[in-house]
Amino acid sequence: MEKIALITDSSCDLPIELLKENNIEVLPLRVIYSDGEYRDGMDITPEEVAKKLDVEIPKTSMPSPGDVINKINELKDQGYTHCLIVTISSGLSGTYNMVKMVTNEITDMVVEVVDSKILSVALGLIVLQASKMIKENVTFNELVKKVNSIKEQAKGFFIVDTLEYLKKGGRIGRVTAAIGSLLNLKPIISVDEEGKYFSFAKVRGKNQALERMLDELREALNNGKKYMVGIPHGCVKEEALKYAEKIKQLANIEDIIIGQVSPALLVHSGPGLIGLVFLPV
Repeated sequence: MEKIALITDSSCDLPIELLKENNIEVLPLRVIYSDGEYRDGMDITPEEVAKKLDVEIPKTSMPSPGDVINKINELKDQGYTHCLIVTISSGLSGTYNMVKMVTNEITDMVVEVVDSKILSVALGLIVLQASKMIKENVTFNELVKKVNSIKEQAKGFFIVDTLEYLKKGGRIGRVTAAIGSLLNLKPIISVDEEGKYFSFAKVRGKNQALERMLDELREALNNGKKYMVGIPHGCVKEEALKYAEKIKQLANIEDIIIGQVSPALLVHSGPGLIGLVFLPV
C-alpha cells in the first residue's frame, strides 16, 4: 500500500489551518538579518519584516538541506512510503534544485519533486489540489502526472505599492522600476513559462490594476469550468477582503483563499501587495 506525504515550502502562503487540515508539510525559507537568521513564518512574522524594512532590508534564502532530510526522516518514521514535494518556481529561488539534489540521494522512499513555476497562493492552490487527490487515493504516479498537468493551468498576477523592493532584490530591472515611479504606472506582474517575473500589463493607478487582473479571471471563467481563487496580500487584509467581495459576485467560483504573503516574500514585495491567482478545478 502507498502512503503518500505532501510537502511544499513556506512561499505557498496558505493559512495555517488549511495546511493542518490538508496534512501539508512545510519547508521554511529563510530571512537573514545582520543579527541572525529566521525561519520564514516560524521565527518571524510578515508584520515584523514590514516594520523593520526602513532600518534593514534582509536577505532571503532557500530552506536548508538539513530541513529536507529531517522532514523526510520524520515522514518515514510515520510510515510514509512516497512523498511529493512541490516548490516555489526555480526561476525565483534555488529551492527546487536544492531539494532535487538532496532527495536524489534518498533510496528508501519514493520522492518526486515538482517545480511549480509559480509562487504564493498560486503554489498553494496547486498543493491543495494535490492534497485532494491524495485523499481520493489516486496512485503516486497518477498524482505526479496530474500535478504536472494542473500547474500549467495556474495563473497569477500581482501589484505592489512600490517597485523599490523588487528592484533591490534583483527581481526586476532598474529601468522598469524608474519608469513605473515616474509615470505613476502600476505594472501588473506575472510569471512567464520559465517561472520568472515579467510585466504583464501597465495601467494607471491601483484601482485600474485591480480591475485589469479581474478581467483575466472573468475571461478564464468563460470556459465554463469552476475555479479556485486566491488573493495574496502584503499586510493589507482589509483590501484583500474587499477584493474578495467583488470576486464572490462572479459565477463558477468554487472557493476564495486569502493568504498573507510570507515574511520572505514580503522582503521582495514590501507591504501593500495585492494579487489574484486562479486555478480550474
